[in-house]
Amino acid sequence: MADLIITGGTVITIDKSRQIINEGAIVIDKDRIIFIGPAKTISDSYTAQRVIDATGKVIIPGLIDVHAHAGHALVKTIAMNGDWEEFCGKVYTSGSTPEYWYAEARLAALERLRFGVTCGVSLLGGGDTIMRTDDPVYADAHCQGVLEVGTRSIVAVGPTRAPHPLTYAKWDGDQCTKYPVDFERQIATCENVLSRWHKAGNDCINIAMIYPVLRNEHQEKMTDTNYEEVKRQAQHVRAISKEASVLFTQDGHTGGSVKRAHDLGLLGPDALLSHATNLSDEEIAICAETNTRIAHNPSAVASIYGYCPVIDLIDAGVTVGLGSDATAPDRSSDMFRHIQQLMHYHRTHYGDASYMPPGKALEMATIDGANALGLGDEIGSLEVGKRADITIVDMQSAHMYPVHMEAFRLACYANGNDVDTVIVGGEIMMEDKIPTRVNKDDILKEAGRETDAMIERMDAKEFLELPDGFWGQTRYS
Repeated sequence: MADLIITGGTVITIDKSRQIINEGAIVIDKDRIIFIGPAKTISDSYTAQRVIDATGKVIIPGLIDVHAHAGHALVKTIAMNGDWEEFCGKVYTSGSTPEYWYAEARLAALERLRFGVTCGVSLLGGGDTIMRTDDPVYADAHCQGVLEVGTRSIVAVGPTRAPHPLTYAKWDGDQCTKYPVDFERQIATCENVLSRWHKAGNDCINIAMIYPVLRNEHQEKMTDTNYEEVKRQAQHVRAISKEASVLFTQDGHTGGSVKRAHDLGLLGPDALLSHATNLSDEEIAICAETNTRIAHNPSAVASIYGYCPVIDLIDAGVTVGLGSDATAPDRSSDMFRHIQQLMHYHRTHYGDASYMPPGKALEMATIDGANALGLGDEIGSLEVGKRADITIVDMQSAHMYPVHMEAFRLACYANGNDVDTVIVGGEIMMEDKIPTRVNKDDILKEAGRETDAMIERMDAKEFLELPDGFWGQTRYS
C-alpha cells in the first residue's frame, strides 16, 4: 500500500536516459518516488490510498527557478513612473514591516505553486545589494509564509555592500523609528536566521548566503579603504557559507566581476552566480575549472544590457540553471514563459534557430536547476528514490492540441496556467488548479491590504501613475 499513484499521463522523466513513458504511472510513498513505469504494469503490484487519473496530461518534475527576489511581489509595477529599483530599496529598508514580508511571501509562493514551480531561490531583498537583514523578524515572516503555501525555497540572506552603516526603519503602527545598521548587525541577523531556518519544514526551507557583486565601477568609485573593506566582507560571508555548507550566491555578475570573485576565493561548486553577462573567455574557463554554477535570467533587464554566453558556458561544462528574476515589472514566475524566452534569446543572438533545443530548455528548468542548487540527487527529475516533487500539466486546450511530441509541445506552447496539479515532497499542494493548504482569496486580500499600507507609509500614491511615454510613443520619454 503506497500513499499516492499518478496514472494514465505521459511521464517526461528527465532522468539520465531522458525516458518518456506514454500512459505511464508514478507511485509515491511518503515523500519519495518508489516506482515509475507503464500504467498497465502496476495494477498487480501497487495499491494506494489515493489515485490521480492523469489521462490527457503530462507529468514532469517540479519546475525550479534558480533566481528570484523576495519582496518584489507587492511592488511589481509600482514606481514605473520613477526609478523602480530605487523605490524597492526604500521599501525594503524603511517602508516594510514583518506583515509585509509575510503577505508577500505567501503571494509569491502561491504564484510559484500555480505555475508548477516547486522549488526556487528567493533573495531577501531587491537590486543587487538591498537586503532586509537588520532584524531576523523579516526573514522569519518570509519563511513562515512560504511554509504555509507548501513550496520549497532557498532563502538568500546577507549584508548590504560597504560602506556602512545604512539607515533602516521599523514601524509600530504609524510610528517610524530609524536607526543605523552596520555590517556586524547584518551578519548577526544572517547567522540567527541560518541557525533556525536552514532545512526547516522537512527541508522545504533552506538558507543561502549572499554578498553583493563587486564590479568594475565599484572598484573605480570607492576609496581604497572602502574597497578593501568590501573585499574583506565578501570573504567573511563566503567563509560563513562554507562553514555552514550552504549555497553562496551573488546577483548581478557582468564582465570582469567573475574574475574578481575568483581572485577573492569566492567561487566553487557551491557558488551560484546570477546573470553573468559579457563574460570573457577567461571567465568562462574560470567557471568551468572551479565548477561554479550560473543562474541565467533571459527575461531580465540585465540580459538586455548584456549577453549571457550560456551556449559557451554549457559547452565548457558549466552547470547553468534557468531563473525568472521575478517578480518585476515585466516578468512573472511563469517558468514556461522563461523557457520560451530562453530559446528565442539565444537563437536571436546567433541568428540560428538550431540553438537551444526545447529539450535543453526544459532541462535548464528542472535537472540543471537542481544541480545548480546542489540538489540534483533529491529533485529535478522523476526517478525512483528521489523526492516526489511533481508538476502535472493539462494538455486539453486548443493551444496544446493535438497531443503529439509532448516534450516539444510543452516547451514551446505551455504556460503556467496550464498547470493542473502540483506535488511537493509527496503531498498534493495544488489540485485542479486549487491550492490545498491555503485559501487563494485570503492571500490575495492580504496582499492587497499590505500593499496599500506600504503605499500609505511611503506616501507613494504618485508612483501609481503611468510613466510618460506609456502610450503613443516608441520609447519612454
